[in-house]
Amino acid sequence: MNFSGPVESVHRNIKRIHIFGIISDQSYIFGHIYRMTFDGWVFASGFIVALGLIAAIGAQNAHVLRQGIAGHRVSESVFVCIVCDTLLMSAGVYGMGTLLAQWPSLETIALWGGALFLFGYGGLCFRAALKFQALDTAGRVVTGFWPALATMFGITLLNPHVYLDTLVLIGGIGAQYAPADRASFTLGAVSASWVWFFALGYGARLLRPWFENPRAWQVLDVAIGCLMWVLGLTLLL
Repeated sequence: MNFSGPVESVHRNIKRIHIFGIISDQSYIFGHIYRMTFDGWVFASGFIVALGLIAAIGAQNAHVLRQGIAGHRVSESVFVCIVCDTLLMSAGVYGMGTLLAQWPSLETIALWGGALFLFGYGGLCFRAALKFQALDTAGRVVTGFWPALATMFGITLLNPHVYLDTLVLIGGIGAQYAPADRASFTLGAVSASWVWFFALGYGARLLRPWFENPRAWQVLDVAIGCLMWVLGLTLLL
């Protein structure tokens, strides 16, 4: 009797099962990795925390808005802001994560420190809402390429609050998440910087009435304050 037909059929079925098993295993593995490395809530938390820090009345925002209204060296100004934020935020999250891995006792300090910061910053936002102030866009417009880069780097990197916000505060909060979730938090924080500065620079002429309206800043400050308090609670719970 010739068993070659049934044997070949069995071999084909075994190969199909084997291949299907490999594909299934790989799909499970890659799906599991995806779930571990990207979390929508963690991404949103990073986005909100960073946006709350970036969207504040200050020299950096005023300069970008001023350049955008005038239409001079907008790309250079936006580029410097997002590159500096991307590097500093990434260094903050993963640098703090490395410190916490080496000194686990710092985790509790960083946890409570991050929560206290969020509550404190939220309180400052509510306080700022009572001041009824707007962003001042009056000032000198930079037109040259190298002067534009030098001015923007100076405003960004010579400001001590930049390092406090990115390296210490965002880094400390991001380091509270599991190592697999830190990429999601960092991506969210960096995305907030990109969205904010692109909107501020290229939408400056449309946004000018809004930014010069104190009532709009009141609404923004109250909204950010509420979000900061919610994130502070979720960090402790």
